[in-house]
Amino acid sequence: MKAILTAPNGRLTWSDVPEPSVKDNEVLIDIRAAGCNRADILQRSGKYPSPDGWPEWMGLECAGVVSQSNSPQYKIGDKVCALLGGGGYAERAAVDAGLVMPIPERLNFAEAAGIPEVFATAYLNLVFEAGIKRGDVVLIVAGASGLGSAAIQLAKLYGAKVITTVSSNEKADAVKSLGADIVLNRKTESLTAVLDEYPPDIALDCAAGSGFAANIQRMNNGGRYIIVSTLAGEESNINLRTLMKKGLRVIGSTLRSRPIEVKRQILRELVSNLWGAFDAGEVKPVIYRTLPITEAEEAHRLLDMEHIGKVILTVGS
Repeated sequence: MKAILTAPNGRLTWSDVPEPSVKDNEVLIDIRAAGCNRADILQRSGKYPSPDGWPEWMGLECAGVVSQSNSPQYKIGDKVCALLGGGGYAERAAVDAGLVMPIPERLNFAEAAGIPEVFATAYLNLVFEAGIKRGDVVLIVAGASGLGSAAIQLAKLYGAKVITTVSSNEKADAVKSLGADIVLNRKTESLTAVLDEYPPDIALDCAAGSGFAANIQRMNNGGRYIIVSTLAGEESNINLRTLMKKGLRVIGSTLRSRPIEVKRQILRELVSNLWGAFDAGEVKPVIYRTLPITEAEEAHRLLDMEHIGKVILTVGS
């Protein structure tokens, strides 16, 4: 079969690789679409390799058709999407059945490939880590990203008030359509006054950097501040007395490193709690562009640009 490999010069090539072997309780998926994530760019640069047991090539999520099953959960021909530790940029992938989900009825393969990584990450952090509940004020930094757009929709489903930041008026309109209550253009508007009026109970920060120090000063008592990316910088100076006085929790979080048992539980709960909303059209993956997998380099270029939602690679016809 073929997969996208990273050449020594950093270029991406559609190259021959060994067929995956299917172990007990695994299924083989003929991939029709794969989601692109910023973690893929880090992996391409050598900074974020696949965990042990996963292929060396990129791809944290995919959608396709089951072509072989060693699990009673799925049969050949089932349309599924899956959360991966790597290996999605390929024609086929062998995946633990507990990391596989049926595709919601309303969605095609490209849309379904945009679900596993961002919605599982949003669920992990808002539900598992933060214990979101009705009436919470939730700050989502970088709301127009793939993760941000998923987190906004999830928070609204749970009855939260959502404050989010974006970098353009176009993005502001997009996240308002997803249900965000207060949207600020970080280039022209100040977040400080809004947070002084509505101290967040939960913050999901997809950027970190210098903004972290300013935001955490304005958290509500008992607030949970979750950092999931450091796009704006890996260092920040904060007043630790604020954490102590307000009883704040600062949580650094990645989905990829979680034990497989935790991932299985997250996906079970996603299907139980969100699939009805997907089928009803109340929640949706936000797709920016769909490209053939042979144009993976262009997809990565788009990831580095200002855009709204997910970039998806399609495989085959």
